[in-house]
Amino acid sequence: MKKIESCCIIDDDPIFIYGTKRLMKEIDFCDSIMVYNNGQDALDGLLELSESGQKIPPYIFLDLNMPIMDGWEFLEQFSKIPSNKIKKTTIFIISSSVDPRDLEKVKNYKAVNNYILKPITPTDLETVLNGAMV
Repeated sequence: MKKIESCCIIDDDPIFIYGTKRLMKEIDFCDSIMVYNNGQDALDGLLELSESGQKIPPYIFLDLNMPIMDGWEFLEQFSKIPSNKIKKTTIFIISSSVDPRDLEKVKNYKAVNNYILKPITPTDLETVLNGAMV
């Protein structure tokens, strides 16, 4: 199983973030983990990375329900970033929602690869690393 350089978690739940970071360390998922608590902070931070010549993480784990800017609003804004800056970035929706409308709506965003139900498991992360979801 290969390891990635970095990933990004965009979620406002500190317990989910703690658990996911711990799982990522246990399975040696990546070298560094960026965390943002809402879509606006994430968008600002990722744009700043890009503008300073740094790479946007190849994997983003995005919650849909957050304050300030939710996951849907983030996806709308993220999709407006020039594709040469985000072409190697894959977004995984991480949500507790099993609403079929949400599952259908994510298909409208080409950067979104898959929909993972919370809580995230080691198998989910291993599947991402092994490329089965990508």
